[in-house]
Amino acid sequence: MKEKVAAVLEEIRPNLQADGGDIELVDVVDGVVKVRLKGACAGCPMSQMTLTHGVERVLKDRIPEVVRVEAVSM
Repeated sequence: MKEKVAAVLEEIRPNLQADGGDIELVDVVDGVVKVRLKGACAGCPMSQMTLTHGVERVLKDRIPEVVRVEAVSM
Protein backbone atom coordinates (compact mmCIF):
# COMPACT_ATOMS: atom_id res chain seq x y z
CA MET A 1 0.00 0.00 0.00
CA LYS A 2 2.90 2.36 0.74
CA GLU A 3 4.01 2.10 -2.89
CA LYS A 4 0.50 3.00 -4.11
CA VAL A 5 0.39 6.01 -1.82
CA ALA A 6 3.84 7.14 -2.97
CA ALA A 7 2.75 6.92 -6.61
CA VAL A 8 -0.34 9.06 -6.00
CA LEU A 9 1.71 11.61 -4.05
CA GLU A 10 4.04 11.89 -7.04
CA GLU A 11 1.02 12.96 -9.10
CA ILE A 12 -0.04 15.52 -6.47
CA ARG A 13 3.46 16.89 -5.84
CA PRO A 14 3.64 19.26 -8.86
CA ASN A 15 0.55 21.13 -7.62
CA LEU A 16 2.19 21.75 -4.26
CA GLN A 17 5.54 22.64 -5.83
CA ALA A 18 3.83 25.22 -8.02
CA ASP A 19 3.02 27.14 -4.83
CA GLY A 20 6.50 26.71 -3.35
CA GLY A 21 5.71 23.69 -1.19
CA ASP A 22 6.26 19.96 -1.25
CA ILE A 23 5.14 16.78 0.48
CA GLU A 24 7.10 13.80 1.77
CA LEU A 25 5.66 10.39 2.61
CA VAL A 26 6.76 9.37 6.11
CA ASP A 27 4.78 6.15 6.66
CA VAL A 28 1.51 4.31 6.16
CA VAL A 29 0.14 2.48 9.21
CA ASP A 30 -3.28 0.79 9.26
CA GLY A 31 -4.62 3.04 6.51
CA VAL A 32 -3.30 6.23 8.09
CA VAL A 33 -0.95 8.08 5.76
CA LYS A 34 1.66 10.18 7.54
CA VAL A 35 3.22 12.96 5.52
CA ARG A 36 5.57 15.85 6.13
CA LEU A 37 4.77 19.16 4.48
CA LYS A 38 7.81 21.09 3.29
CA GLY A 39 8.68 24.49 1.90
CA ALA A 40 5.86 27.02 1.79
CA CYS A 41 3.35 24.32 2.83
CA ALA A 42 5.08 23.77 6.17
CA GLY A 43 4.12 27.15 7.58
CA CYS A 44 1.00 27.84 5.56
CA PRO A 45 -2.20 28.48 7.52
CA MET A 46 -4.11 26.66 4.76
CA SER A 47 -2.03 23.48 5.07
CA GLN A 48 -4.72 21.56 6.98
CA MET A 49 -7.25 22.37 4.28
CA THR A 50 -4.76 21.29 1.62
CA LEU A 51 -4.31 17.98 3.44
CA THR A 52 -7.98 17.18 3.94
CA HIS A 53 -9.58 18.67 0.83
CA GLY A 54 -6.68 17.99 -1.50
CA VAL A 55 -4.27 15.23 -0.60
CA GLU A 56 -6.61 13.09 1.55
CA ARG A 57 -9.49 13.32 -0.92
CA VAL A 58 -7.33 12.21 -3.86
CA LEU A 59 -5.73 9.39 -1.88
CA LYS A 60 -9.11 8.08 -0.65
CA ASP A 61 -10.52 8.22 -4.19
CA ARG A 62 -7.62 6.24 -5.63
CA ILE A 63 -6.86 3.96 -2.69
CA PRO A 64 -9.99 2.98 -0.72
CA GLU A 65 -7.89 1.51 2.12
CA VAL A 66 -6.70 5.00 3.11
CA VAL A 67 -8.50 6.08 6.28
CA ARG A 68 -6.99 9.55 6.76
CA VAL A 69 -3.91 11.68 6.17
CA GLU A 70 -1.94 13.19 9.04
CA ALA A 71 0.84 15.76 8.92
CA VAL A 72 3.86 15.05 11.11
CA SER A 73 6.50 17.58 12.07
CA MET A 74 10.19 17.29 11.58
